[in-house]
Amino acid sequence: MRKTHIVGNWKMNQSLAEIETFFNELGELSDINCAAWIAPQGMHLPILLEKKLEGFAVGAQNCCEQDSGAFTGELSPKSLKDLGAHFVILGHSERRAIYKEQNALLNKKLHKALENQLVAIFCVGETLEEREAGSVEAVLKVQLTEGLKGLTDSHIGKVIIAYEPVWAIGTGKVATPEQAQEVHAYIRKELANISGFKPESTPILYGGSVKPANVEGLLTNEDIDGALVGGASLTGTSFKELCQNSK
Repeated sequence: MRKTHIVGNWKMNQSLAEIETFFNELGELSDINCAAWIAPQGMHLPILLEKKLEGFAVGAQNCCEQDSGAFTGELSPKSLKDLGAHFVILGHSERRAIYKEQNALLNKKLHKALENQLVAIFCVGETLEEREAGSVEAVLKVQLTEGLKGLTDSHIGKVIIAYEPVWAIGTGKVATPEQAQEVHAYIRKELANISGFKPESTPILYGGSVKPANVEGLLTNEDIDGALVGGASLTGTSFKELCQNSK
């Protein structure tokens, strides 16, 4: 059975005071049954790594495709692992759109993250234009086949897929549970065509304006195994509600 994951992506948000307030609101996590993960800004990783909560893990929002070298401003996956990070998010739609990260680069980042024993949350998704053109499956097929190629059997078990329809991120729009399930089912079917993947055991998360009020409806679908959450993960109260509603 695939474990439910609620992953908070804080993006470039949260001051030190806001982080303290978050954990005061969050309290203990002993009453939840999901994995509760947070990806803060890079400079805040050590602060969150000090928190010892049941089911709680900390990761990064991105990493470099190299372990070390002259890569000013980058995050080394080796250093992330040394620091104690558990996971890294790769291929988020904002990285693809704003920083023009392509599938070939993301594949290199993925390999390097997995070599360093980090769990990799690999993001895929279509724009509104691609959806309206009926190209959802074609777009996802390219992102999956090019982004996930060349992985070893030992690495595949550390890959989580996150489907984030770009048109639903930060817009207040959300795919209906039926729309999300349809795409998740396609992703799971497509994973079967990628060497080494066991689609029935690979978690697939949904990302796109997920909130405490809609997360339960999304997770009633058999192929939706959790959520990658932005704004609704920024307060401890909301994040805990997300986790409690993820049954």
